[in-house]
Amino acid sequence: MKLPRDLSGREVAEALVRKLDYRVVHERGSHIVLQTDAPSHQRIAIPDHKNLRLGTLNAILKAVASQKHIEKDAVIALLQK
Repeated sequence: MKLPRDLSGREVAEALVRKLDYRVVHERGSHIVLQTDAPSHQRIAIPDHKNLRLGTLNAILKAVASQKHIEKDAVIALLQK
C-alpha cells in the first residue's frame, strides 16, 4: 500500500492513541512521545510537523507494525480511516 503524503505528526499520534493503545507520555520541543505496554514496552517519538517526510513516516509505521505484530499495510489502513 502506498504511503499517505499529507499526514501531520499530530494526526499520526492521535490515530495511534485512538486505535492502537498508545498513550501520550509528553511533548518536548517539536516531538510527541508515545508509549505502549502491549504486548511489550515501547516508546516512540513522532515529530509534530505539518507534513511528515516519507522516510520518517515509514520508520514510524515499521516500528509500530513490528511492536504490534501486524503488517505495515494494516497500520496504514488504520491511519486512513
